[in-house]
Amino acid sequence: MPDSFSARAEKSRDLPLVKLLPNIVTLAAVCAGMTAIRFGFEGRYEGAVGLILLAGLLDGIDGRLARLLRCQTLVGAELDSLADFLNFGVAPGLVLYAWSLHDLGGLGWIAVLCLALCCLLRLARFNVGSKAGEGSGTHFVGVPSPAGAILALLPIIVSFLVDAPTLLPAWANALWVVGMGLMMISRVPTQSFKNLRVSRDNAHYCLLALVLLAAGLLTFPWATLTLLSLVYLAGIVWAVRSSMKSKGKG
Repeated sequence: MPDSFSARAEKSRDLPLVKLLPNIVTLAAVCAGMTAIRFGFEGRYEGAVGLILLAGLLDGIDGRLARLLRCQTLVGAELDSLADFLNFGVAPGLVLYAWSLHDLGGLGWIAVLCLALCCLLRLARFNVGSKAGEGSGTHFVGVPSPAGAILALLPIIVSFLVDAPTLLPAWANALWVVGMGLMMISRVPTQSFKNLRVSRDNAHYCLLALVLLAAGLLTFPWATLTLLSLVYLAGIVWAVRSSMKSKGKG
């Protein structure tokens, strides 16, 4: 009888391999972020930015995969948060430092530290809000870390678009990076796409738009990313103005 009980207990500890997929995806994102740092210091900036974008794509997959497989765990949640800090706080800053900010010496490094610390604070606030049951509305508070990383990389993305080493002086790039870091920890309302819904009648239009967007990213990545970043920034401005108007009426 005891042997049978211990056998069942041991069997219950077995974990199907498919349940590990979300964490494998998260670890793959970490590998992408680490390799982006290496590429940045080797001067392979396009590859570095591409790997950070890949890390963002994998970040969007792992959580949904965990919910689909019903294997959400506390370890997975902590692993995802740590990966986000590396991929969207540390990697973009180091790539930008290798690209332009190193010209400023210590001031450029301070800009990198600001971006990393703001990302860390943003993730900590998000984790606390998630545990408290917040964050399920149509807006985030502050710019999410993946979007903040892409916006911080916008100067280098635009340089790829126009095929120029850089368009702005190093001090302007540093101010931009600091500004995007502060946007992460701000109270600015930003759109959450998790709860967006589309009517069945318009579903085929939405699918077509997503396919065209994917085609644009594959064919003209830097132009598409620049356009998306500008649209996102315009959306933030619109959300802030709407929030100020509603408070004024109230």
